[in-house]
Amino acid sequence: MVPPELAHALDPGRSRLRPLPAAIGELLVSLRAPARLAAHLRAVHDVAWQLTELLAARCPALAFDRDAVRYGAASHDIGKVVHVHELTGPGSEHELAGEALLLSHGVPARLARFARTHAVWTARDTTTDDHLVSLADKIWKGKRVPDLEDLVVAELAAAGAVERWEAFAELDEILDELAADADYRLAYQARHPVHPRSSRPSTDR
Repeated sequence: MVPPELAHALDPGRSRLRPLPAAIGELLVSLRAPARLAAHLRAVHDVAWQLTELLAARCPALAFDRDAVRYGAASHDIGKVVHVHELTGPGSEHELAGEALLLSHGVPARLARFARTHAVWTARDTTTDDHLVSLADKIWKGKRVPDLEDLVVAELAAAGAVERWEAFAELDEILDELAADADYRLAYQARHPVHPRSSRPSTDR
C-alpha cells in the first residue's frame, strides 16, 4: 500500500504542477520515499519542463536533450531516500548515493549521472544538459546563481553566434518568468511531510 502522504504528492490532480514521469513515480513508491522528496522532485521537474520548452522556442540553436533534462530534474535528489536528513539540512552524500541507486535499478548511466552532477556544475564532465538540470534545481525556488547562469549564457552565445549580453538578456527573461511561481512551488513542497504521520515520534505526555 502506498503511504497516503506519498500518494498525495504523486497525485496529478492535487497540484497544477506536472506529474512526475511514471517510471520515477513507481520507483519512489517502491522505495517508500518521503512525500517531501516526491513533492520536491515534482516541482523541479515542472520547472525543467518549462525551461526546456522556453529554451527550445527562444534559443533554438542551443543543442540539448529535452527528455534527459526532464528525467534528470525528476530524479536528481533520489539519493535523499537514503540520506533523509538532507531533505531538511545541508549535505552532499545523496549525490553519489542517488547515482548508485538509479544504476542499481537499471537506469542508464547517461540519465543516472544527474543525481551526481546537479550540484557540481563546474566539474569537467558536465554538459549543457547537466547545467540545465542544475538551473532548474535553483530557479524552482527563485534562487539565482551567477556562476551557473554564466555557464549557460556562454553556451547560448556560442550556439546562437550572438553576443553574451544578448544571451544573458534572453536567459534572464526566461528565469524571471520561471521564478514568478516560486512561492507556489515552495508552499506545495512544504505541505508534504518528511516522515509519514504514523512513524512520527509521539508528542503525548
